Amino acid sequence: MIKRVFLLVIIVVIASCSSNSDGYTVNGELRGELKDSTRVFLKTTDSLARTLIDVDTTLIENGSFTFTGLADDLKVHYIMIEGVSGNAPLILENGKISFKAQKDSLTFHKIKGTTQNDLFMNYLEEIRTISSMSKSMNAEFKGARGDTVLMNSLREEFMELQDRAKTFDLDFIKENPNALISVLILEKAVSTKALPANELAPLYDGLSEEIKGTPAGIRVGEKINKAKGTEIGSVAPNFSGPTPNGETLALNDVKGKITLIDFWAAWCKPCRAENPNIVSVYEKYKDKGLNVLGVSLDRKENDWLNAIETDGLAWNHISNLQYFQGPIAQLYNVNAIPAAFLLDENGVIIAKNLRGPALEQKVAELLN
Repeated sequence: MIKRVFLLVIIVVIASCSSNSDGYTVNGELRGELKDSTRVFLKTTDSLARTLIDVDTTLIENGSFTFTGLADDLKVHYIMIEGVSGNAPLILENGKISFKAQKDSLTFHKIKGTTQNDLFMNYLEEIRTISSMSKSMNAEFKGARGDTVLMNSLREEFMELQDRAKTFDLDFIKENPNALISVLILEKAVSTKALPANELAPLYDGLSEEIKGTPAGIRVGEKINKAKGTEIGSVAPNFSGPTPNGETLALNDVKGKITLIDFWAAWCKPCRAENPNIVSVYEKYKDKGLNVLGVSLDRKENDWLNAIETDGLAWNHISNLQYFQGPIAQLYNVNAIPAAFLLDENGVIIAKNLRGPALEQKVAELLN
């Protein structure tokens, strides 16, 4: 799979849950060799959560710095140091926030002093512990080559650690319905499809009304509802888009007994590698009722059209030429390709992301 590169970690805006009208004070301490008057930047993201923008700048004096202001909204911000790589996230909320970090490891910063940052720190500490254990196991695994017993034992431990990480995220959301980080964890799970939407929905429902009513809460709720609409068993949402000839074609116009919606792109190597398999299945079953609708996430029309011709894709195609930002990819919550949805004659999604022999096996089962 080709995955969208997200600058994430935890980037979202949500409405303020704080009644403190005295504003915020961030008192920072930095260890390491840093000259006085080195600049410290406070940044956040734009409304699309894509670009970092400047909020404030201050100077280091004797290893310390301070930011003050009034936070109208709770929002994740980032502290960055002039000449130092990396950044350190914190939640800018009204109150006194303590920030401590080592110059050479900003990501291992410590924050405390306000409710949301204390919760954020609790979450980060457990995640860091799990990450450290994972690295240690990887090192042990490399050193255990040839020792079958030890390697099997380490594999079991690693699987347990993975379960611990997954369980921790879910438990944190359940136990902290008023935490900003809870809705951010959920948003990450929705975006990465870590869990099906029908499992994420109850977690979202368990959030406090205050959190669900924030911009981030509203956004996550919409994403979960959208994801539920493309789960197996749901009727595939209809859509339309421009064809290579400049006409408009809708999904409902081309449904067959079985319909494959194939999200792909000329630049996607795994997609191009899978195309011969789809061609083979299409040629075998098109006369029995298999239709294919290709939805390209290309940006350049020539790339798209050349790939259709080169790969011999003799079925219907549409594209808005808008990469992952296209309305159809957004509607189907597609953030990695190849991605595919197999529909029955009623437009109900009966399978997802079948490739190789699995695709032909399913189509044969349905049409033979």
